[in-house]
Amino acid sequence: MLDRAGLTAFLDAHGVDHTTTDHVAVFRVGEAPGVKDGIPGAHTKNLFLKDAKGRLWLISAKDDTAIDLKRLHTVIGSARLSFGPAELMAETLGVTPGSVTAFGLVNDTERRVTFVLDRALAEAEQVNFHPLTNTATTTVSQAGLRRFLEALSVEPLVVDFPAMAVVVR
Repeated sequence: MLDRAGLTAFLDAHGVDHTTTDHVAVFRVGEAPGVKDGIPGAHTKNLFLKDAKGRLWLISAKDDTAIDLKRLHTVIGSARLSFGPAELMAETLGVTPGSVTAFGLVNDTERRVTFVLDRALAEAEQVNFHPLTNTATTTVSQAGLRRFLEALSVEPLVVDFPAMAVVVR
């Protein structure tokens, strides 16, 4: 499992420009007011979910996006969704609750997790995720996010959450 330093090395090795800002631990969106103020780009909330058939899902959405978990399964083609257990999160993404991040996909070497990306993030010029720890935020460009996902051979399922629809690319 990669840690923050390993993730940084991975980003560097794959030509993903990035900037990381250290800050106090942040466990939920809206916590620690002011932390995001000096960090440009779209900020995120990330949910690790498991469906009733055992499939794993990582949802990365813009921090102010409303996500209807009771209806989401009908949009993404999953069974009913619930939050995944912390042990499974650590096993697949190498993170703990409060540190869930799209960058955790680097640790999902068996590709057990389906990645769902908010359309607002897929269109943002810059995006921010925790670098496998909730005591920092890493900013990458849209091109950098795509390069990261391509390096992992991960094709996100892009969802327009306000419309509750999959976006065909």
